[in-house]
Amino acid sequence: MKKQYVTLTVNGREYRFSIGDGFGQVPPSETLSQTLRKRLQLTGSKESCSEGACGCCTVLMDGKGVTSCMLLTVDCDGKDIVTIEGLEDPEKGLDPLQQAFIDEYAFQCGYCTPGIIMAAKALLLENPHPTGDEIKEAMSGNYCRCISHYTVLRAINRVAGNEEDHLAVMHRANDDVENPIPVRQELFLSPYANGTNSDHSLD
Repeated sequence: MKKQYVTLTVNGREYRFSIGDGFGQVPPSETLSQTLRKRLQLTGSKESCSEGACGCCTVLMDGKGVTSCMLLTVDCDGKDIVTIEGLEDPEKGLDPLQQAFIDEYAFQCGYCTPGIIMAAKALLLENPHPTGDEIKEAMSGNYCRCISHYTVLRAINRVAGNEEDHLAVMHRANDDVENPIPVRQELFLSPYANGTNSDHSLD
């Protein structure tokens, strides 16, 4: 029997959508990313590759990091979703990761930053004190074409309490040595890499 409705909890609020191809319904082919951005107006999570390769659309699902462009909304029934908009505590303020990214200037254009922060949050929820190498491995699925990886690593190491790794990354950046996070060179050929695709604005 086909599903008639799908229920999601997003940033603590429950939403119920009718499934179908009619007006106002969620088509079976709609991705979670599209639902979050277009229906719920949660545009913090970005879309770029639409293939799960760049990490820009990363959100938390039941506490795990997922690429929302690769998930159909109909398959997310009953799931608990947290987007970048849901990280800030109304009483305590910004999440420590968000504050660390500000303090360490761990962004440039900012397009990929929400996905990077959510991937880092997923790591820290699973392992509050990862090593520097574990952080690099966890972040290798997130692509930043501004190449601000050094400051990203500094920010995450800071929250993880890795003072030595935090300083080592800072010195390594100053020495201008090889990028510590592998960059997928093929993504430079993406039609979205130069920002010319009108369907992938910075909104």
